[in-house]
Amino acid sequence: MAGIAQVAQRLGHSVIGCDSNVYPPMSTVLDQAGIEVLQGYRPEHLDDEIDLVVIGNVLSRGNPLVESVLDRDLPYTSGPQWLHDHVLRHRKVIAVAGTHGKTTAASMAAWILSAAEMDPGFLIGGQPGNFTRSAEIGSSDWFVIEADEYDSAFFDKRSKFVHYRPTVAVLNNLEFDHGDIFDNLKQIKRQFHHLLRIVPASGTVIANGDDRNVRDVLGMGCWSRLEFTSLGKRNRHWHAVALTADHSAFDVYHRSRKAGTVSWECIGAHNAGNALAAIAAAHRAGVPVEQACRHLGRYVPARRRLELVACSGGIHLYEDFAHHPTAIRATIEAVRTRHPGSRIVPVLDPGSNTMARGMHRDTLGRSIRLADGIIFYLPRELDWKPEEIGAEIPLFSCRSREDVLQAVKLNLTDNTVIICMGNRSFDGIPAWLGERLEELARKTVSPP
Repeated sequence: MAGIAQVAQRLGHSVIGCDSNVYPPMSTVLDQAGIEVLQGYRPEHLDDEIDLVVIGNVLSRGNPLVESVLDRDLPYTSGPQWLHDHVLRHRKVIAVAGTHGKTTAASMAAWILSAAEMDPGFLIGGQPGNFTRSAEIGSSDWFVIEADEYDSAFFDKRSKFVHYRPTVAVLNNLEFDHGDIFDNLKQIKRQFHHLLRIVPASGTVIANGDDRNVRDVLGMGCWSRLEFTSLGKRNRHWHAVALTADHSAFDVYHRSRKAGTVSWECIGAHNAGNALAAIAAAHRAGVPVEQACRHLGRYVPARRRLELVACSGGIHLYEDFAHHPTAIRATIEAVRTRHPGSRIVPVLDPGSNTMARGMHRDTLGRSIRLADGIIFYLPRELDWKPEEIGAEIPLFSCRSREDVLQAVKLNLTDNTVIICMGNRSFDGIPAWLGERLEELARKTVSPP
């Protein structure tokens, strides 16, 4: 919704918004854009001069603002529908879909096109590192958008991405998530199938050939040009071969021939997969592969995507958006390859709807097996207890940030990596810990 607000402002509209809890980086982005955000969902926020209310999918019947819109018969729409009607219907859309990596792969694709001087429009769900805003109109035909499978609004239960009508659709991966609106994986696959149904025959579907669930969706029908990506497994479309253990360098092969090399600051096999999808998408927009690889050498990760918050002595503090067991595992694996001799301690806020309900409880223990300890930040009650995940590493449960600090102290050596992971605000804990890292490092000594 923050991105939509920025796009509407760029089109010349006067935009205000309201929310119950706006936090960085989006609160900062909106403030810098001069977009006013009112606190709470109070009916008086709706003055008589409003032409249109764009309602996000977090709001439902019973919300006082929603009820006021309906009672007063004000014109309203969903964010995805507004985007289609006012922006996307006139553009060639690159829609990046998947359970994981949407923000990263979309920001990579937008950066490649921008660095190639194509001036794309884009809308990213996070704050991309190479841009000062999370959304821009752009002047070219191309528009890159993070394509979410979550529903559009309380009055439109279709997935957001069916409104985007992509020319290029990226299917990066597919797993069960969003347990608050989907009962099972089959329902999510059906939504991805609906996405493929609206890609024209002249368009392109770029699919992760290593993902079985993505292949299942393709088996339900694909009527467009199809290109597969893979890490390590050679195929006739796209594959990557790692040159370093942490994937900070890898070769890109197109049609079985080496077409370029990426050497960058990112780490992790999952990021190499995101990059390969972005390169393939940019290639369909006309960017040569070698050029795309070169541009990724200057790619800056989006905020909260394995972002190094602070470093002091041998102690590193990262923040990451991971909130699904697969993403949590990939993040830990990436950090392990970058810091092979370090003690790795994640601080996890299991606050997503699916995680809080316990739907990932049985797989979470396996996802943290490469860590040396796990700290749970639990400001809210869960439907399960962290001890139930069967972790074979030390486990700490914390109700406040002061508790988190004490747990971190108990886990520190002079060579420790702390990773704050979660998709909520984290109550400012990563930055708060970062401010104290130098002091913690001075008090930390090597174990005997």
